[in-house]
Amino acid sequence: VFAESLDLSKLGDIEEAEQWEERAWYQREDGSDWRVQDDGSVIVTISATGDVTIGGDTRKSGKSIFDKQLAQEELGLDFPLSNVKSIFEADDMTLINFEGTLTNTKSATKNTYSFAASPEYVQVLTSSSVEAVSLENNHVMDHGEEVYLETQQHLTDAGIVWSNAENIGVFTVKGVEIAMLSYQTFDRYDTLFTQVPLDVAEAKAKYPLVIVSFHWGAEKDYAPNSNQQKMGKMAIDAGADLVVGHHSHRINPIEEYNGKYIVYSLGNFCFSGNSKPDDMSSFLFQIRWRVTDTEITQEDFRIIPIRISSRTDYNDFTPTVLDKATAIDGLLTTLK
Repeated sequence: VFAESLDLSKLGDIEEAEQWEERAWYQREDGSDWRVQDDGSVIVTISATGDVTIGGDTRKSGKSIFDKQLAQEELGLDFPLSNVKSIFEADDMTLINFEGTLTNTKSATKNTYSFAASPEYVQVLTSSSVEAVSLENNHVMDHGEEVYLETQQHLTDAGIVWSNAENIGVFTVKGVEIAMLSYQTFDRYDTLFTQVPLDVAEAKAKYPLVIVSFHWGAEKDYAPNSNQQKMGKMAIDAGADLVVGHHSHRINPIEEYNGKYIVYSLGNFCFSGNSKPDDMSSFLFQIRWRVTDTEITQEDFRIIPIRISSRTDYNDFTPTVLDKATAIDGLLTTLK
């Protein structure tokens, strides 16, 4: 079902992808903005990625694996997303799943894994044109409610829009408002099957574009379970224009449903939870809409295959576009 839903021809060849990275796609030859069309419609392009975890476990002494890598990098906090920065600068909005906290608090949390980065590490995002984050996952509460609120404030202060189950994040592109809703599903499906359609319908009544992020599924799974499929379709039926997912640390298939896309898992992206993950393949998902006062038209999408590291022997937390056909073929086979 998923292979039939995914039109891989929309990937294009690598040469085309590279050319698209190197220029601002919306610029005409005379420098005017192609996003605002002659008929008054507006073209909106967004990029979506998987898990971003920076910093480390503040309960441990010594430097985290992320900070050890940071100490070797000439670009400082600009290094993690430097290899995809040009892609993000050429879209209208980049949405990530921020899995962790921004704080200097040394919490005594009893979680097996606990993530925190100093507030200034938000530069990892701002320096590479990340405009929005999903802030609903199993690590945002690693240091409790107070630090969760602190993290929200640091993101807001940095100009980054965030969303969770209680807060709709809204980002505006050329007058077009994009609403973002985020949920984690663990032990919550019974409630979410009712709540999410209501939330999405309410958002769609106010905003032209609605994107729903879900932190769901089981770790290391390469395919969605029945609850994920049901939940994603319910969100689309309620008015969502795009559904994206994460948590499994693995890429999952993309399903086209009623003319909209459910990206079940974007996998990892910039992930400092493991220096040598079993699978470092991932992808960026980009989609483009044409928006008028009366209509939203889905123009096209593309998949940009990446490895979450610039190296193959260990994870250096620097997502890098794949350029070898064999690696790309392997990723696309998984997406089927």
